[in-house]
Amino acid sequence: MPTPLMTIPGHIDPVPVPREVTPRADGRVDLVGLSRLGLIDLFVVAGLDARAAKLRAKQVFHWIYHRGVTDFDAMTDIAKTMRPWLNDRFVISRPEIVEAQASTDGTRKWLLRTADAHDYEMVFIPDADRGTLCVSSQVGCTLNCRFCATGTMRLVRNLTPGEIVGQVMLARDALGEWPKAGGNMAGLEDEPDDDGSADAAQAYSADGRLLTNIVMMGMGEPLYNFDNVRDALKVVMDGDGLALSKRRITLSTSGVVPLMARAGEEIGVNLAVSLHAVTKEVRDEIVPINRKYGIDELLNACAAYPGASNARRITFEYVMLKDKNDSDDDARELVRLLRHFRLPAKVNLIPFNPWPGAPYECSTPERIRSFSDIVFDAGISAPIRTPRGRDIDAACGQLKTASTRKSRAELDRLAEEKQAALG
Repeated sequence: MPTPLMTIPGHIDPVPVPREVTPRADGRVDLVGLSRLGLIDLFVVAGLDARAAKLRAKQVFHWIYHRGVTDFDAMTDIAKTMRPWLNDRFVISRPEIVEAQASTDGTRKWLLRTADAHDYEMVFIPDADRGTLCVSSQVGCTLNCRFCATGTMRLVRNLTPGEIVGQVMLARDALGEWPKAGGNMAGLEDEPDDDGSADAAQAYSADGRLLTNIVMMGMGEPLYNFDNVRDALKVVMDGDGLALSKRRITLSTSGVVPLMARAGEEIGVNLAVSLHAVTKEVRDEIVPINRKYGIDELLNACAAYPGASNARRITFEYVMLKDKNDSDDDARELVRLLRHFRLPAKVNLIPFNPWPGAPYECSTPERIRSFSDIVFDAGISAPIRTPRGRDIDAACGQLKTASTRKSRAELDRLAEEKQAALG
């Protein structure tokens, strides 16, 4: 009888059971992250009849996602007698901000804390023509990519849909991007405020706003938290709420092949793939999930990704590591692979962002330029990404919660000092 093969050691693809979310101490349910149907179901369970639940869900959805309110008393088209009922049972929260940092280049990073005291991060990157929010999907990560600081963390738990959507809403708060006037929705009948006023509804659009794009490239592997990421992004894309187009949202995966087609079908956003190497030997080392889903299998899944076309190219992320994956031969092999699989592709070349203890160095600017030129000359876009937020460890691959470098007591002290300074 043949000896069975040993499994590959290490936490490269264990899909561990994440820690459960601890319920709120006050027993109330957080509404952030729920769709309109989710709100209807919740209100029915709480005791409203179907018609009343549908009306309240439409109103509350509008106020949460279109207006950005966190207080039921601000919902002026809901009867005053109804607001205490909502307040007793539900809450509209934001992630707790433990620390906020601003880079010299305008990048902003927030260390956030869940209601059950787990820390994670998000980053906002402003550019001349867009503003991109880098959103986390998990506390920690399972994939152990060797060039990535976040990958050195163990997975604590998945973020909920509310905690994912909450990052977008917190960024909108910080950027002052909620509509400032209006509030009552046309076609809804309810009691007006005591003064009889009824504000006109205001159309909402993401156009012209500072936050224009979302990338699921923060802490965690989004496809290992598939259901929560899908549900959160559906809320973000809802035209009556946050109203970000699926063409302005990119989901990045390190190569969880079995879930890629499902992501295209059920979410439908742009796809980015953390490729980073073109040979099995090197990718096995720096992106260990390659030992389970190899390069050919990954690129076949990319070729089959629903909606991929020249108009909606797949982005391949490629971090430039000195003497590891940055040779001219590597560039030519990358071109060969993309052509062989007939992929509508764009390659993002990312200068490696160092972090304490990192086992690699960044390729030289000359080496990166040579690599880019070879790919460009083959007719494939290969821009070199300008590093952003390096001075606050917010650049690509650097996200690792600051709580691993500062004690919880120190962070709490800093938060208290900030609150005292605000009066």
